[in-house]
Amino acid sequence: MDLLESIGIGLGLGAAAGFRIVAPFWVLSAVALFGHVPLADNLNWLGTYPAFLGLLVALVVEMLIYFIPWLDALAETVALPLAAIAGTLLMALATNQLDPFAQWSLAIIAGGGTAATVRGLSGFTRLISTATTGGLANFLIAITEILGALLLSLLALALPLVVLVVVSGLLVVGIRFALKTYQSSRPAAPEDPV
Repeated sequence: MDLLESIGIGLGLGAAAGFRIVAPFWVLSAVALFGHVPLADNLNWLGTYPAFLGLLVALVVEMLIYFIPWLDALAETVALPLAAIAGTLLMALATNQLDPFAQWSLAIIAGGGTAATVRGLSGFTRLISTATTGGLANFLIAITEILGALLLSLLALALPLVVLVVVSGLLVVGIRFALKTYQSSRPAAPEDPV
């Protein structure tokens, strides 16, 4: 596998971790368990039934948390740093052919940064939903996030170069939209008399 494909896998899995932290690990476990993706020797445990089932339970718990209105707000407080850590680890796993300095630099910046950005944008969306619907539409966001995390994880493994381009583009669009929305919601600064 070449470097760009590895980065595409790491970026896609990192973005998926931004939506749901456990989802990309569970998908990786599933595809490894059924022999579709070979894992490095030190990660063979991920392709076992205990890991698959443990991650499935963790995924279900994580999904349920986001369907309970007050609990999803509490989960958001820890989701951003956990997503950044997960994104960093997933990018490091995908780019293990690099020397350690390059691997972990890329993992922290691209993997952790992507996961944190996606989590931040997702939290921003949830904040807007809570403000405009009183939290009634948050379950739709939760469903979209889990489906997005699962689909993005699968696509990252199947079409890493496409995911590299799409995720990069969506990050730029998402950040620009969030900045524009934030700037338009701020009150105008009073003008200084001349």
